[in-house]
Amino acid sequence: MKITIERAALLRALNHVQSAVERRNTIPILSNVLLRAEKGVLALATTDMDLEISESVSANVSKGGATTTPAHTLHDIVRKLPDGTDVEMTLNAEGTQMTVKSGRSQFKLGCLPTADFPEIGAGELPTQFSIPANDLRAIIDRTRFAMSTEETRYYLNGIYLHAAESAGMKVLRAVATDGHRLARFEMPLPEGAEGMAGIIIPRKAIGELRKLVDDAADTIRIGLSANKVRFSFDHVVLTSKLIDGTFPDYQRVIPENNNKIVEVDPKIFTSAIDRVSTISDGKSRAVKIALQGKHMTISASSPEAGSATEELEVNGDTEIEIGFNAKYLLDITSQIEGEGCRLTLADAASPTIIQDNGDPSALYVLMPLRV
Repeated sequence: MKITIERAALLRALNHVQSAVERRNTIPILSNVLLRAEKGVLALATTDMDLEISESVSANVSKGGATTTPAHTLHDIVRKLPDGTDVEMTLNAEGTQMTVKSGRSQFKLGCLPTADFPEIGAGELPTQFSIPANDLRAIIDRTRFAMSTEETRYYLNGIYLHAAESAGMKVLRAVATDGHRLARFEMPLPEGAEGMAGIIIPRKAIGELRKLVDDAADTIRIGLSANKVRFSFDHVVLTSKLIDGTFPDYQRVIPENNNKIVEVDPKIFTSAIDRVSTISDGKSRAVKIALQGKHMTISASSPEAGSATEELEVNGDTEIEIGFNAKYLLDITSQIEGEGCRLTLADAASPTIIQDNGDPSALYVLMPLRV
């Protein structure tokens, strides 16, 4: 194998694929990037056995071939080379060493055979549909903060994506919850997604996908099977195993009889919570919200730091005192981009619904704290 490629193109591809590689690996091949060169194209792929990222870039291929070499090392080398240079990569006849040259710099990297590299991207994906890149970004951004990080409830460590019905319309719905809060986002069901099974996309795949779609073009192609999902766009393909578990019946968590409604400016509300929570206890991050007619008082106290209060004007006519985890509340209110934030409450011990007045596609549920 012998190829020449622009540094910028190679670095961009390595930036995309190398993040799938764990820094510490007990299996040496999983530290490597698979390089396959043929007909003017260099294909790169990495995997951790649960997630695979691959990308194709144009290259001057003098001699085709394939090998694997340490991903983070190659990425660091290319990152430190000067801008505007070309990189030449040559594999020796034995396939055990690759020479990387650029200008006066030369590096020799150890290689492992491609036969040892596990490829999880193969196989049929019977459900196929496409969604705009902006919609996929919204799905992730509006829900991922509510994913659980507890390994014991592994089935909550991702986003649940499924076809559903809402107000007589078929929708593609994403849900995430950690037991303390729930985030739900929906969009019109894309053509081809009607028969899709509910899937749980793991947290790591969500994180890598969100980074990749920042550079994505207009449309993301999605393929599903019973145990895998694939996202394809431009020259990038991310394939992930799905979480093998049953997502709980989240509809039971969304209260239906809350009758106390208050509306507040989300930017003012978010800033006030952020300021007052500076004083809140470090463990629970508790803030208390007291509503009295058109007045809201946000307060916090801790034995060490003291106390803080802030008053806001709101639209509503209700009286209630309720406590929340300030971080969880801020995670939700920071997602609200419209002019109004609506809180629908019942009492101090019941979950509260939070919504954007101008955007019915997203709904958030937050459990209260005792304060």
